[in-house]
Amino acid sequence: MGERRSREVHHDDGIHIEAGDGRRVVADVRSAVGDVNVLSHAHADHTFRRTPGTVVCSAETAALVEARTGTSVPDHVESTDEISLLPAGHVVGSRAALVEHGPDSETPGRRVLYTGDFSVRDRLYLEGFDPVDADVLVMETTYGKPTYRFPPEAELQAEIRDWLADHPDRPLFLFGYSLGRAQKLQALAREATNRPLVVHGAVRTVNDAIESATDLSFPATPYDEVDELAGDEIVVLPTHLARHDWVQSLVAKHGGLKAGFSGWAVDRSFRYRGGYDATFPLTDHCDFDELAAVVEAVDPEVVYTHHGFDAEFADFLRTTFDRDARPLLGDQTTLGDF
Repeated sequence: MGERRSREVHHDDGIHIEAGDGRRVVADVRSAVGDVNVLSHAHADHTFRRTPGTVVCSAETAALVEARTGTSVPDHVESTDEISLLPAGHVVGSRAALVEHGPDSETPGRRVLYTGDFSVRDRLYLEGFDPVDADVLVMETTYGKPTYRFPPEAELQAEIRDWLADHPDRPLFLFGYSLGRAQKLQALAREATNRPLVVHGAVRTVNDAIESATDLSFPATPYDEVDELAGDEIVVLPTHLARHDWVQSLVAKHGGLKAGFSGWAVDRSFRYRGGYDATFPLTDHCDFDELAAVVEAVDPEVVYTHHGFDAEFADFLRTTFDRDARPLLGDQTTLGDF
């Protein structure tokens, strides 16, 4: 890109995209407020502390944010004249944002695609992200190293269902994020067994919000309504509780098995960090090859990477595909500078 452009993409508190008319689009911020505010999904590291006026997000995300944080999103819309939301395939309600700026006196028309967190895989009740053409691609690269290549989804799900069915006489404790992995684990458990499902309160809160906003159903008993485990349950818990003393005591008391689910499970250390008996690379993100395929499909003039192995993936795009790509750092300036 030889010419210097008037619009800007930078990372500060969230992702900031400057339109040619001087308007600012901000995505996934905690405190900053833009002329247009985009919320890609309801994970805590992407949501605001207080509602910044009108928010562009899905109805499912609005319901999940309110359920998880108590912050209501009364003025949410699913599109504007310049922003279209696209299913991102990450979690229920997740959306990518296509920001389209018409030509003005100084700059031509421009399409900026912000993926948010995303996955191209069809998984259970979720359809994967379908890339569209754009001039600028701003993408998350959580697993942006060649180490992170995951098995085909059907093969992985079959392996998980087999493991769930192979231990009928011991309670199973499954660990995944309350929004995303936890619902998929419930769905897989229902497919593999007819055992009672018990979920942590944080998971039940998410289940309820999803059920209120969609036609999906996740029937399970909240853990705080169970007087005593009978020993045949499958218990779904948030990942951060894997090493908590009360969980460890509960597993030991009932002779249970612990399983962890994450893309990080390709690292042998993941099993030991969580004290798991089994691990599976079930993830809501793209693997390395899928990230590369998205760049080729979008075919942008410039790629900005953020989260995870952002510098490594940008370097891969530059050296392997001769792409104009770099990690999206807080001090970056205009697109035309690179």
